[in-house]
Amino acid sequence: MTQAQVPDAPAPPPASAPAPGGGSSNTNSNNNSGGDSAARGPGNNFLGKDVPVMESGGDILSWDGKHWNINNNRLFGARFEKYLNAEAETTATDARYRALVQAVLDKLSPYRISAMSMDEAFKLLPQASSFASDANLSDALASSIYSVWQARREDARVLGANAALEQEKKVLEWNAQMTTQGAKTDSPPGKNASQAEQQQWQKEQALKRDVQMQPYVTRLAEIKALTTANRAKRELSELQTKVEFQSLIVQFFLQRRFQHVLMATGFYRAIFGDGDTSLKLEGDAKKLFSSTTGMPPTVSVLDSLAKEAIHDAREGVEAYKFLLTKNELESATKRLAEAFMIGEFLPELRTLPRDDKRQVLAFTQKSNQLLSALEVKDYTLAESLVHDLEKTAKDFDNSKPLAAIETARTVAAMHLAKAKNAAVSGDRATVEAELKAATEIWPRNPALSEVSALIFSQADVQGRAIVDFDQLLSQHNYRQIWDDQVRFIAAVAIYPQRQEQLKKVLADMGAVEAALLRSQEIAKRGDYAGAWETVERQWKTFPDDNKLNQARATLTTEAAEFVRTLRTAETMETKGQFGASLAWYLKAQKLYPASDFASEGIARLVKEVLPET
Repeated sequence: MTQAQVPDAPAPPPASAPAPGGGSSNTNSNNNSGGDSAARGPGNNFLGKDVPVMESGGDILSWDGKHWNINNNRLFGARFEKYLNAEAETTATDARYRALVQAVLDKLSPYRISAMSMDEAFKLLPQASSFASDANLSDALASSIYSVWQARREDARVLGANAALEQEKKVLEWNAQMTTQGAKTDSPPGKNASQAEQQQWQKEQALKRDVQMQPYVTRLAEIKALTTANRAKRELSELQTKVEFQSLIVQFFLQRRFQHVLMATGFYRAIFGDGDTSLKLEGDAKKLFSSTTGMPPTVSVLDSLAKEAIHDAREGVEAYKFLLTKNELESATKRLAEAFMIGEFLPELRTLPRDDKRQVLAFTQKSNQLLSALEVKDYTLAESLVHDLEKTAKDFDNSKPLAAIETARTVAAMHLAKAKNAAVSGDRATVEAELKAATEIWPRNPALSEVSALIFSQADVQGRAIVDFDQLLSQHNYRQIWDDQVRFIAAVAIYPQRQEQLKKVLADMGAVEAALLRSQEIAKRGDYAGAWETVERQWKTFPDDNKLNQARATLTTEAAEFVRTLRTAETMETKGQFGASLAWYLKAQKLYPASDFASEGIARLVKEVLPET
């Protein structure tokens, strides 16, 4: 007898399979990416990380246990600058895409939704996905909808199979009843039979009935098991399609594709009409929505949050436009940055004219340059930038930078005055200490050279410093010059040639010190090969520096296998054995994929082996 159990669901259709209602549905690799994450148990972070949380009041973004100001973050700054340089999306193609998206939203409106309007909206998704601005997200949504419809077909098969099983069950029960009523029995023993003979006769009759009923009982048990399995499979299939669809909605939300969130929630409500809109989330993803709204996360919550985000972004753009007309560029830049952080892909931001955005870009670049100048204590440049920003933006707050500049100028002047007094009294130690303090406060202070020249006009002090400098320079003892730089800065103040020599030595040693610091930070992460490469590159230029040699020796031991492999490759390359050298370079790259030396060696050997014709 054929068993009416529904087989497991088939594999997803190929990318070229036609979608219901017309159009095509391309498989998107991100379509079901959220399903597994949403189904994880408690204790697992969503997508392996904390969910990003934005504190709009202070422009602070929290993610993975770290906090930073979005306006000062390098990654955000680069993305924001790219947006400011991008041309406005006001072409006919862009307008066509926005019209398609709006048409989908209109057809999915709660006041217009129907089976026909949902089909019409679905047919528009492949068209929207063909535009570059969509990034194939509409295609991912269409694929999810198609998967739900496929699951619904499987659900119909399950219901049909259960109906067949139920009919068979009724037939078997009837047959069993008829078998019981029509069962033939042997003649009972006579009246003179013993009690034992009567009991034996009853047992034999019961055994005959059991034998006749056994096929029906067995099949009824099988039918019950099959019905239960089909029911469980149906419930599991429905839950799985919900989780996958909800995961896509959450993915759109975290990507700040709020229009796609609204489209997805509209389709979700139309497809799943059981009223269950609770999001099947766990861990940090669930905390994000529950802590924000104070309620369990649902599809409706996502829908309302997306609408609120769109509203906030639109208000930010309107505020930016108004502030721009008032020449209040500082506030305008902040409002546009906030709106960009919320709704980077919304039409209100994508259609802003590039010339207007370039005003914000110019202000942002000068503001960043001012921060850099203050960071390196170049107060002369910082003061010039403050005056430029005051002319550009009338709402620019100059109080903090000017306070820093004036404080540095005053304190540096005090140290220089003490140095002058100490020079008059012959206190060389105090002179050097005060000059060092003044240099640390304002390294490029124009008054520093003047005071230094005046102080070291005394022949004995300046002469000894000049002799020491020339001697150390001839010995290539740049480390000693670096350690005693304050004395030499003052000593060579009136010698332009020596000033250039000292400037070069300090710049070179500054690069060496920076390389040593970088290597230490890299080594702390356990990346000894990367730390060794950082030191090795500087060592090739300054092989006589003691600290560099010491760090190089230590790191060579820590990354012995990588260094040995790289040395072998270089030796083979020197001997002209390019094939063997290339193999060793590839092995070095395998040991440390981020190796610059291995990559450069491979590039050189590829040019040798395959020269351009």
